[in-house]
Amino acid sequence: MRWRKMEELTTLERFYMHTMIVTDLDGTLLDAEHKVDPFTAETIQTLAANGINITIATGRHFLDVKGIRSVLGVAAHLITSNGARVHAPDDQEIYAENIAPDLARTLMQPAISAGSLLNAYVDEGWLVEKETPELVGVYYKDSGFSYQVCDLKNHSGEGIAKILYIGEHEALSQIEANILAQYRGQVYITFSAHDCLEVMAPSVSKGHALQAVLARLDSDKAHCIAFGDGQNDIEMLGVAGTAFVMANASEKLKAAHPNLPVIGSNDKHGVATQLRSMFKELF
Repeated sequence: MRWRKMEELTTLERFYMHTMIVTDLDGTLLDAEHKVDPFTAETIQTLAANGINITIATGRHFLDVKGIRSVLGVAAHLITSNGARVHAPDDQEIYAENIAPDLARTLMQPAISAGSLLNAYVDEGWLVEKETPELVGVYYKDSGFSYQVCDLKNHSGEGIAKILYIGEHEALSQIEANILAQYRGQVYITFSAHDCLEVMAPSVSKGHALQAVLARLDSDKAHCIAFGDGQNDIEMLGVAGTAFVMANASEKLKAAHPNLPVIGSNDKHGVATQLRSMFKELF
């Protein structure tokens, strides 16, 4: 195909080049089994083939999301670990922020993590304090991602992008309250799911990372369309010029953005259905 100059592109093609679609994964783009369904994959592939920029924004690890991106079959920027890492479509790291090592060590002590399963993300992978095979079976069917068992309470604290506490919501709410009472302003803390509390550096969020991606692509918020379902999507939906809340979204997200339109749930292909409605000319 002959490479065309910018002035040869149609108005619609130029519009697509500056359009960004950013979506969360679990509870949003992925189905109820945490997998990419064919209808959604075809939708995203069609949009990408027409020059629309795709970004995945998730609490998941970069190495995990690479596998999901492969299943989607598109080139996409990846915002991972809730914004602690940002990678370009060619996997070049363009942003990274870790928890301060001394604070990370403190947050991984039993005095803080009691009542939960302690996890951490480092660049090399996913660390868990004990064998928990049921986690892999639920969330990582498409990517094949898995954990390494590690004595986290004796970890150096170096290079930690995110600390995760998994457990009953009541116990996690108490952990959240304890962390905020002692370290408010030193961390960004959020629930990515009802049973998963996550802690990152204070400058980290999906919203902050999205702004970095938009700047890199010389795009702007007005041309950004975002989808989310969780508390960790609050900042991201606030950045986008057009944003949608999933029907299955958390009450905290709905309360934070009460005026945003609510679309179909993830198990009803809500994101793909909404995008096909918005870009009818491509389908």
